[in-house]
Amino acid sequence: MYKVLLVEDETFVRESVKEIIRWEEMGFMLAGEASNGVEALEIIKRDPPDLVLCDIVMPQMDGLALLKETRSAGIGSKFVMLTCIGDFEAMRQAMEYGASNYILKLSMSVKDLRETLAKVSRELSGGSAAAAARTGAALQPSASLQPSASRPPIAERERITHPEVNKIIQYIEQHYDQDITLGSLSRYVMMGENYVSALFKKKTGETLIHYLHRTRVDKAIELLMNTDLPVNRIGQRVGFMNDNYFIKIFKRMTGTTPSQYRNHRTI
Repeated sequence: MYKVLLVEDETFVRESVKEIIRWEEMGFMLAGEASNGVEALEIIKRDPPDLVLCDIVMPQMDGLALLKETRSAGIGSKFVMLTCIGDFEAMRQAMEYGASNYILKLSMSVKDLRETLAKVSRELSGGSAAAAARTGAALQPSASLQPSASRPPIAERERITHPEVNKIIQYIEQHYDQDITLGSLSRYVMMGENYVSALFKKKTGETLIHYLHRTRVDKAIELLMNTDLPVNRIGQRVGFMNDNYFIKIFKRMTGTTPSQYRNHRTI
């Protein structure tokens, strides 16, 4: 069994993650939990886990700082980051620093977690990260860390409790590669377009189109890092039918083009 340390400052999220999946069936065991990075770092140094499932934004020491300190200590534990909608830049930096994956807390599902654990299990199959830590094998960062992004303006708990917003988010997560419009989403939840647009902005802090673009760019990053597909194919796979528009939106959200992002990751 691979040992997992769960690091999350919000109790209800921590409990949800613990209960959402049967860990043992995936070859993992929850060996400990912490509510902030300082507490987590002490646990990691004392008994390095194979996987750290870690929130990005936390008090005292955030997830990025925890990842950096873990690597500086020569500990090679795998990291998977739990991220909010507004944490895109921090998530990108975490991936550049060696995090294995990230999961959006707001739309987290059993499928997301199982796929992520399966990916980490494959990475660990060549040797235990905890064993690597004890021999001093450390991963080196590919980019310096910057301060993490702030939390979204609406609390996670408040957003999760609205059924129509949840339905929209789940629909986008499952159908991001298809033609999605405000009209189609409004029909899906059987509400007027203006009302849906205002409701989504109020509950999430961003517009529907911005959330859709962010989801598609997230999926594009996964394909850029894990496949050799050409950029135009990746754009089409995540729902951008126009190559130039895909590159424009990707650069607006990440500060770099898809090709530049991929090349930087492979350096």
